[in-house]
Amino acid sequence: MTVSVVSPDLIASHGLTTDEYDRIVAIIGREPNLVELGMFGAMWSEHCSYKSSRVHLATLPTEGPRILQGPGENAGVLDIGDGLALVFKMESHNHPSFIEPYQGAATGVGGIIRDIFTMGARPIALCDSLRFGPLTDPKNRYLFGRVVAGIAGYGNAVGVPTVGGEAGFAEPYSGNPLVNVLCVGIARKDRLFFSGAGGIGNPVIYVGAKTGRDGIHGATMASGVFDEGAEARRPTVQVGDPFREKLLIEACLELMQGNDLVAVQDMGAAGLTCATAEMASRGGTGIEIDLAQVPRREPGMTAYELMLSESQERMLVVAKAGSEERIRSAFEKWDLDAAVVGRVTEGGLLRVLDHGQPVAEIPADALASEAPAYHRPSCRPAEADARQQLELDRIPLPDDYAAVLLELLQSPNLCCKERIWERYDHMLFLGTIVGPGSDAVVLRLPGAGGRRAIALSVDGNGRYCTVDPYRGAMIAVAEAARNVVCSGGEPLAITNCLNFGNPERPEIMWQFVEAVKGIGEACRALQTPVTGGNVSLYNETSGNAIFPTPMIGMVGLLDDVSCATGQWFKREGDLVALLGETREELGASEYLAVRFGLVQGEPPALDLARERAVQRVCLEAIRAGIISSAHDCSDGGLAVALAESCLGPTPIGVDVRLEDTIRPDALLFGESQSRIVVSLKASDWSRLQMMAEAHQVPVTRLGTVGGTRFQLRAPACGVELSVAEIETAWRSGLAPALGA
Repeated sequence: MTVSVVSPDLIASHGLTTDEYDRIVAIIGREPNLVELGMFGAMWSEHCSYKSSRVHLATLPTEGPRILQGPGENAGVLDIGDGLALVFKMESHNHPSFIEPYQGAATGVGGIIRDIFTMGARPIALCDSLRFGPLTDPKNRYLFGRVVAGIAGYGNAVGVPTVGGEAGFAEPYSGNPLVNVLCVGIARKDRLFFSGAGGIGNPVIYVGAKTGRDGIHGATMASGVFDEGAEARRPTVQVGDPFREKLLIEACLELMQGNDLVAVQDMGAAGLTCATAEMASRGGTGIEIDLAQVPRREPGMTAYELMLSESQERMLVVAKAGSEERIRSAFEKWDLDAAVVGRVTEGGLLRVLDHGQPVAEIPADALASEAPAYHRPSCRPAEADARQQLELDRIPLPDDYAAVLLELLQSPNLCCKERIWERYDHMLFLGTIVGPGSDAVVLRLPGAGGRRAIALSVDGNGRYCTVDPYRGAMIAVAEAARNVVCSGGEPLAITNCLNFGNPERPEIMWQFVEAVKGIGEACRALQTPVTGGNVSLYNETSGNAIFPTPMIGMVGLLDDVSCATGQWFKREGDLVALLGETREELGASEYLAVRFGLVQGEPPALDLARERAVQRVCLEAIRAGIISSAHDCSDGGLAVALAESCLGPTPIGVDVRLEDTIRPDALLFGESQSRIVVSLKASDWSRLQMMAEAHQVPVTRLGTVGGTRFQLRAPACGVELSVAEIETAWRSGLAPALGA
């Protein structure tokens, strides 16, 4: 094995510091060669090693009565009864989607799908969570259009429906859009698969598509900030083939019905390096492979390229000895490569040969689990206090509250996102009971006569987190749980995508640390443990970081599908009520951002005990069959929540009278937490009151559903509009930006 002298420039080009390089030399007892340097550079990158975040992630709650698998595997797993397991995870593909938006988004979808079926689950649904700069900018419109096209193009073709999600727009995302995707799958509880290589001498088999030169240094690219020349990194973005991924899903799930497989691992970030190192490390074994056996689609590929390629639709499996021909035959039936490339060994060493000649020998643990863990300096920024100050007496009250409501409904963050979800095949499998556009999506589960379902929600608010990352992250968890409850589901657990700027800047690291604390506190209070997720740092271009944006993916369970509830009013004459209370809170609101261009003031307060009580009342009332609709009151406040409730499949009006005497714009557009707008028969009002009283939750009768007008009256303000006017504003929000 040739050993070369490594220059400082070469070390830096692999994303490593000189201290990290010295640590590598100490671990392996010599200088690494180029292949080994590339392997360490990929595996010790921020993207793969979480070296800036894992000391903080370790503080999150990860255990609970339904947890079958928490962080540390390809995806989290929950026991949902009836012998079934729910497998789910959320991932980001932010950097690739900025460089090449179609393939960046498409391969992000492909990667998260593989994480799910690697565990033995059939992927059944995707949800996305997207952030872009203002759509008035042509570059942002281009990124937005191509990202949505990439998600649709891959998800529709592979046959996994994108059933819901959310999208937001703000200037800090102009240089770094966020593309976060959640995938869920269903497996038999007794047929789960894991990634630890076992059985000394067992064959290691490469399956799926051939290896090319796309995606080399992808993990390193995703672990650094951008400058004006980011587009030059396009070769580091992978190219996806959803039709081949569909074949790979079916081939793997077919094999998983038998007893030939010991371990399965996706070849995602860092490709073959990551798959071999993690399988050996998790299994407490070693692996030896010979690159001469790796199927490839391009001639003349070097060992360096083969070990670091991130070509898509590839897996690595450890099989039982003697099953090689059965596995090869099974994959050939699906027109996929299957090649024995190595074997499981003793001693914990990852040994890479090329035509029998050693090109890398590294302890697997050194790559997979011994990257440095940094306690990076964190410091509350000096401007934090000023950012939280809001002098309401300097904010003029509106002259026309109806005009403000229409302006909010038409704003890109609050308007109808149908122009996104109409691109997605969200009705595939005919299992979608509550589709996109409501607080959460509801999907029917297989088995049990189709009587059970799951609910999914993704939430995050960068405005809140930029002024108070701790409270903003807590609110993201609370809102995700509240959305699941509004759909009729019991919140079970979360996955997350934590999107932040450069962690080497103390103020960014402070944002991250505070957000993780907030997530942990909210998850403990709401009893929704963390099963895993993703950290995406260095979302920063030319020194301009994104809003700190922790995205929360929440899953819930409905034991009775008849309890599935949407956010839209349904019946003439229904009573409208509010669970929770409205306070004078306008800080960091959509109202301030839209009307005054301000991201200022403290986010709304959050009492987690009150939040849990409000959710319990709502879920109890839904299960009792007395709730017609339930809608989380959040961005845009009470007026927006009421208007959105009118805009269901059959639009219908509402007549509401508010008695509160707080500042009128805060009454209508403030974003006080722990509030849910519900509708129900007037005859059930006393039952709802009793439930609320039992949990010490305020409940207020607001008005009545019916007619064709939206009428909202309060002591110092009012709105009088037709439902048609509201719907026109709401539906037209994205049209001008998209040239429609």
